[in-house]
Amino acid sequence: MKHRLTLAIALLAILLPSDVRAQGKRDADRYDATFRKYSKRYFGVGYDWRVFKAQAMAESQMNPDARSWVGARGLMQLMPSTFKEIQSNSPAFGSIDDPEWNIAAGILHDRGLWRLWERDSIDVDRREFMFASYNAGEGTIMNAQRACRAKSLNQRAWQSVEAVAPDVPRWRYRETLGYVRKIRSGIETLDDKGRLKPTARNKP
Repeated sequence: MKHRLTLAIALLAILLPSDVRAQGKRDADRYDATFRKYSKRYFGVGYDWRVFKAQAMAESQMNPDARSWVGARGLMQLMPSTFKEIQSNSPAFGSIDDPEWNIAAGILHDRGLWRLWERDSIDVDRREFMFASYNAGEGTIMNAQRACRAKSLNQRAWQSVEAVAPDVPRWRYRETLGYVRKIRSGIETLDDKGRLKPTARNKP
């Protein structure tokens, strides 16, 4: 009996992760067309749409029903107030709980932040500023820039912002810096078509 139980547990250990990985792969690829569509619409042809998929992976683990303790919702973890503001300027947008409109609003919000940092970040770091302000708010990142200036650091470089982060009041900087790194690493797990690379799919 003990031998049979051990064998059954071993079989579950082999089979269940495979099923979970297969389901995870399907879920991960489910919204690719939507990410492509709104990346093209709001960032233009040729922009790497995978960055927004990686952002959703970091925000919600691709769960359209995700809710945070502060009330953020959906794949892109938008606050209802942010979504409502976007919706007021784009009346065609449907519900925040509709995955398509949640993704669309998240990418549109990113576009506003992308434009915000056009002149106040170096080109190679602009994406980091965009994602950091999505997570912590643009005012917080501007406070970090002020801290950079106080230390005679280049406020337009993300590395400088990382260096002064612990000195910025009322900023949960570890969360934000971790968020930016998580998106970076998330992009690296996706192949050219936006699918999880085999090594990423096989991780527990």
